[in-house]
Amino acid sequence: MEGRRIAGMIPARTRPAAAQTARLAHVAAQRTMAILGPWRKPIVQGARRAAAGVGRILGRIRLRHLLIVTGSFAVLLILIVGYSIATLPLDGGLQVDPTPSALVIEADGGETFATRGVFKGTKVTAADLPPHLAQAIVAIEDRRFYSHLGVDPWGILRAAWRNWQAGGTREGGSTITQQLARLMFLSPDQNLRRKIQEAVISLWLESQLSKEEILLRYLNTAYFGSGAYGVDAAAHRYFAKSTKELSLAEAAMLAGLVRAPSQLAPTRNLGGAKERADTVLQAMVESGAITAEQAEAARSEPVNLRVPPETPPGTNYFVDTAAADVRRLLGGASGDMTLRSTLDLELQRLAEGIIERRLDAEGQKKNVSQAALVALSPDGAIRALVGGRDYEASQFNRATQARRQAGSLFKLFVYLAAMQKGYDPQSTVVDRPTQIGDWEPQNANGRFRGPVSLRNAFAQSINTVAAQLADEVGIPAVIETAKRLGVQSELPAVPSLALGSAEVTLLEMTRAYGAVATGNLALEPYTVRSIQGSTQQALFTRPGGAPRVEGLGESRAAMLDLLQAVVREGTGKAARLPNLPVGGKTGTTQEYRDAWFVGFTPDLIVGVWVGNDDNTPMNKVVGGDLPAEIWRDFLSRAAPLLAKDKRQAPAAQVAAAPTRDPVQAAAGADLVRGVPEVLDTGTLSIRGTVVRLEGIQGERGNMARQLARFLRRREVVCTPTETAGVQRCQIGNYNLSAIILAAGGGRASPDAAEELQAAEDQARSARLGVWRRRR
Repeated sequence: MEGRRIAGMIPARTRPAAAQTARLAHVAAQRTMAILGPWRKPIVQGARRAAAGVGRILGRIRLRHLLIVTGSFAVLLILIVGYSIATLPLDGGLQVDPTPSALVIEADGGETFATRGVFKGTKVTAADLPPHLAQAIVAIEDRRFYSHLGVDPWGILRAAWRNWQAGGTREGGSTITQQLARLMFLSPDQNLRRKIQEAVISLWLESQLSKEEILLRYLNTAYFGSGAYGVDAAAHRYFAKSTKELSLAEAAMLAGLVRAPSQLAPTRNLGGAKERADTVLQAMVESGAITAEQAEAARSEPVNLRVPPETPPGTNYFVDTAAADVRRLLGGASGDMTLRSTLDLELQRLAEGIIERRLDAEGQKKNVSQAALVALSPDGAIRALVGGRDYEASQFNRATQARRQAGSLFKLFVYLAAMQKGYDPQSTVVDRPTQIGDWEPQNANGRFRGPVSLRNAFAQSINTVAAQLADEVGIPAVIETAKRLGVQSELPAVPSLALGSAEVTLLEMTRAYGAVATGNLALEPYTVRSIQGSTQQALFTRPGGAPRVEGLGESRAAMLDLLQAVVREGTGKAARLPNLPVGGKTGTTQEYRDAWFVGFTPDLIVGVWVGNDDNTPMNKVVGGDLPAEIWRDFLSRAAPLLAKDKRQAPAAQVAAAPTRDPVQAAAGADLVRGVPEVLDTGTLSIRGTVVRLEGIQGERGNMARQLARFLRRREVVCTPTETAGVQRCQIGNYNLSAIILAAGGGRASPDAAEELQAAEDQARSARLGVWRRRR
């Protein structure tokens, strides 16, 4: 039978041989059984007993292995737990104190324009903690907080189940106590040892502190995004109020941040923060902390962020200087602070815009890549400070840190020392070949004028006369005069010092000229008017009435005469201003590596430097050229601002200053009125009439699309200007051209009015619109 089955599985052509083999095997098996006869049964039984013995042996082996594996795992677990406990970092994990506290910086008019450092706030106490804030944190982070002992197994299982359902990590199982343990003692690393340490510390914390203390410590330690550590810091950072003043809606938003503070910070993701706040409110309803009606009322309550704006790029040079002054004044004082500075934002934007425009227009042709400007009020307050062309590209401050040769700018000290020795502006000196030791100074034009008055020699910046005067009064006297006027840089006692071979900063030279302009040898540049702590306590207030030291006597009046002659008839004629007295001095160094102009009006002392960081020569740029022109551009537009005292006007008003009513302005002229179609940002079509906006070089593409969205369904009223084909268009009482330029929607045309140039300067300094595409 068996042979037939085998044969059936073999191909037909081989089947006879296979069948024969099967039959032979069957016969052999029968004969074998016959031979065994009576021993067959004992053999089978023995085989069965042997198999059973082998099974028992194998069973014992498996049990032994299982015990060995289980024991090894237990020992390993004990070792891991022991090692984790032995290596607990009980000296603390998260360290916030060493980081700089937040410094909120206000302009002189009170407008907040910059922030630095990390917001820390004050430690919240039980009396300061609103019940709805505690309820919000517990509802969204750890609903069983008041019932568990530090670790919540049910919470871990629930989180694991929900994460499995979601196919990823959507919920954490850590309790508030575990999070506090991690914040206070542990690193954020995700590994078994840290989890064990977290659990152990949590159990210990629960045994040492009350639930209220744990919650308070957690709120005072957690990170809420945007540099805010602790809930009080977050309340001030986002809502400009203390913790106890938080509404339910605001508390819900803060409670929602701790899970993902960087991602949900409302300063960068307000929509996400609001969605998370809605989730928190729903969790509070589910936990019974609030009613559904209270949650709905909180959702409908507007949450107004009052966050400090991003620091305008150009003001960072000033902010660096002010932050250093705060450290000098307060030493190691900690805590969040608010600084009322001396900066005039309008003057600052004006300075940045003028420098940028001048370098754009002439920098490449004249091989000038950098410029700096500092403007002081007569009491030494720094009203504007430009430390370079682009702070984002280089944080090196060329107004306060760069030491460059002063050239003829240094002649101020030579002539002043001579005046104090008896010289006067009418004194006659001889412009002739001069040699002092091995040094032979040369005039810029290579010629000699012979006898000249001291006034004329200073106005024309004659080198040989300055060298002779310095030699006569003595180099030590020149150095002593420079030091009295505020120069702090090292001044080598060599004859060439008379022509500015020493390296000085723009700020100290501007200070020195300010001392002559005001007659105050104690003139000290400063950036800080007052500093307040987080609880509004005054940490520093600049005393009223700056110290005054007069020591120039009659020589000051003589020196002012010379400085005014420079602008009136000498090398600084490019700095002349109509109807305004101006004094100043030019400076140029060898091979045109540096060019300076420092001058003053009754309201401001302003210094300007241009050059290259690598000290390469410019293309024949002298102090009476680009520096004097930048100085004039700045002062011609700053003077009216100072006269009208606009320091406290909001910055946005520069771009949107109200004008006369358009109907009155028309005075009988034909009006073009309607909702416009945007052809480019400088050209509109209103009811078939093409209107060219005054003062704008239009942009197409994205800028035009943004303007079209802004103007959608808004009526524009346009009136003709003196330029044919150009219209002045307004929305309400606001100049449309100024609005567009202030948003960076175009560039000002060369003939644009000062109001429009100021609007462009604002956009340029803030890197808005078309200016964002630079570099």
